[in-house]
Amino acid sequence: MDPLGCLLLWGATLVSASAAEVVRLANARCEIAFDAGNGALRALVDRQSGHPFATGASALWSVDAILDGQVHTLGPAQATRFEYARSPDGGEVRLSWSGFTPAGAGGLRVEVRARLAGDEPDSRWHIAISKPRDAALTQVRFPLLDGLAAQPEEFLAVPAWTGELLAEPRKGLTAAKGKGRRLAWEYPGRLSLQCLALYRRDGPGMYLACEDAAAYRKTFVARGDGEGGIGLEVEHLPESGARGEERYAPAYPVVVGVFRGDWVTAAERYRAWGTQQRWARESRLRRGEVPAWVPDTALWVWNRGRSEGVLPPAGRLRRELGLPVSVLWHWWHGCAYDTGFPEYLPPREGAESFGRALAAAQAEGVRAMVYMNQRLWGLTTPSWTAEGAERFAVKGADGTYRKEVYNTFTGEACVSMCMGTEFWREKYAGLAEQVIRQFRVDGIYMDQACTSLACHDASHGHPLGGGRFWMDGFRVLSTDIRQRAAGVRPPALAGEGSGEAWLPYLDLMLSLQVSRERYAAPAEGWEAIPFFPAVYHPYAVQFGNYSSLTMPPYDDLWPAATAPKVPLALLDRQYSRQFRVEQARALVWGQQPMLANFRPNQLEERAAEIAYVLRLARLRRHGVDYLLHGEFLRPPEVLAAPVETPMSRLSIYAGQKGGLTHFVKALPPAYAGAWRAPDGRVALVVASVLTEPQDVVLAFDPAGYGLPPAARAIRIDESGRRGAAGEVREGRLRVALPADGACLIELAAP
Repeated sequence: MDPLGCLLLWGATLVSASAAEVVRLANARCEIAFDAGNGALRALVDRQSGHPFATGASALWSVDAILDGQVHTLGPAQATRFEYARSPDGGEVRLSWSGFTPAGAGGLRVEVRARLAGDEPDSRWHIAISKPRDAALTQVRFPLLDGLAAQPEEFLAVPAWTGELLAEPRKGLTAAKGKGRRLAWEYPGRLSLQCLALYRRDGPGMYLACEDAAAYRKTFVARGDGEGGIGLEVEHLPESGARGEERYAPAYPVVVGVFRGDWVTAAERYRAWGTQQRWARESRLRRGEVPAWVPDTALWVWNRGRSEGVLPPAGRLRRELGLPVSVLWHWWHGCAYDTGFPEYLPPREGAESFGRALAAAQAEGVRAMVYMNQRLWGLTTPSWTAEGAERFAVKGADGTYRKEVYNTFTGEACVSMCMGTEFWREKYAGLAEQVIRQFRVDGIYMDQACTSLACHDASHGHPLGGGRFWMDGFRVLSTDIRQRAAGVRPPALAGEGSGEAWLPYLDLMLSLQVSRERYAAPAEGWEAIPFFPAVYHPYAVQFGNYSSLTMPPYDDLWPAATAPKVPLALLDRQYSRQFRVEQARALVWGQQPMLANFRPNQLEERAAEIAYVLRLARLRRHGVDYLLHGEFLRPPEVLAAPVETPMSRLSIYAGQKGGLTHFVKALPPAYAGAWRAPDGRVALVVASVLTEPQDVVLAFDPAGYGLPPAARAIRIDESGRRGAAGEVREGRLRVALPADGACLIELAAP
């Protein structure tokens, strides 16, 4: 039915601002008010606390449209007619704008529906745009939530891959000289989930999400006005601008809600919806399709280069650990890293040597997953020209490809290839098949897999700009690779980062934010948080760590002039606590542990640090019901004073030219997490980062775990069960940790 017809059925009346000041939706949890004269958002109130998130009057939406060949940005101010109506049950409001003034916009109408049901804390909003068929919509920004009222101790939680938390977001969204900053996260891609949360510590919070089970491309935005004001929005990208269509309406609602708590509260709310979707039901871990060696891996070694520097060290570590060790193997390929892709073959040490070394390692029980970037093509490679790769590259709206420079030593560029093209999928799958069949590799690390790009090349045959063609293409690619490997061995496919939309296609996800300090500027103000595992931990194998005891490696195919004098030199021992922090975070966040740049000499020269890694790996082995298959619970609070920790900002590129960035950061002396096993058992996990014994007091609410107030504690360390470890009293449990100690604490009724 025509939107205006719906309004009339509801008894809509054309009104002016004087006819009624606001039109409201309200229940016991939330109140929303729209201006009755122009539809502006006048209020968004958490009724339990009384906090007004939105105040004043801000436009609800903005549309970028191409009309009669001209680009226009339209909003409610350009409409000459506004109407509203309320549903008979009072739980829904419809707002409609029409009569737009720019030339060619006469046939445009925008309708917004907002519904607040029962006493739910979340409202659901829809937008629909009726338009001339020849008009194009390049971007729809909805809702625009501006002028959000300030609170003390504010935080912005963003599920950027594993997750990140920004304290004082008003400060973080203000640039130099009082200018506003705009931060945007694309989904599916850098944003692993479709939500943001803005809240006061343990106080009122605002929740913004999309319930889009088809994973259409969109962008979540946080922005500041330079004067302390901030706003949130969602940008929707119509497929091919909705050209040839008379109506554009995203098939999913935008959720605007309130809550009391923190980012864990927001994650739990999202989990209630996300785990009911297809990507969770069809996740490879949940369906038992992940190759058995992946969940069986007790420790990963992330080494680079020729086989002698990768496989024998992993074998040595396997013998020390006494448990399965697997390898993430970069720089095995014949091309230079970040410049020569996809000319991976033959391996740089030669096919015969590579194959022989890999077979010997596999015979010893070491599995190897090799690096193959799944979207980059080096612009200076001979194959770029010879194979006409430019035709199949991702194009912007101007019809050109974008150069991406990652290698700071050479400055040579790569270009992203379009996942929507059969050419690129065939190219990549063919290379993967050759590597699997010829060398019997155990898996492929598909770098940059948990990202997607918009492409505007009409010759590719996919919808332009928005839509879901990228995820459809990745589904075809991953299926093709596995089919090509039939009869050899089922390969494990891994991707960089995290992403719900990739759960049915990837076997594991490289999650490096446990090491955020090594690659991100310390002044940014962001902290890593386990947002994604809080939602999807039992549905995804997460692994990864930049945690290293050495200077970063240097590809021997890069310029010799910028190579370090001493490759992989040991770092100063003052950074050993940073190393422990990264390992402890990975453990309590439920990731498989990893050690980067391992050399056997570290067993003697950094014996304590390596012993710490092995201890955590053995402990995790006793807790896989929790730390692999378990559900994330609210972590206990560690009641202990922070310790000043020397940190180094140093990774493959960061800090390599100007030297490492040294800074000091106040961090907990121990890290803790809480998990529920599939059979309902609950356990805490705690890991010290100190080299001296300490008593740690953990504070938590037993009722939140489904336990009585006086739960008993059973201790498990790296050697197994140790028996009773005291009782929980008044929500407190004291845990004695030895130097470099860690343990699991199973909680049960008395």
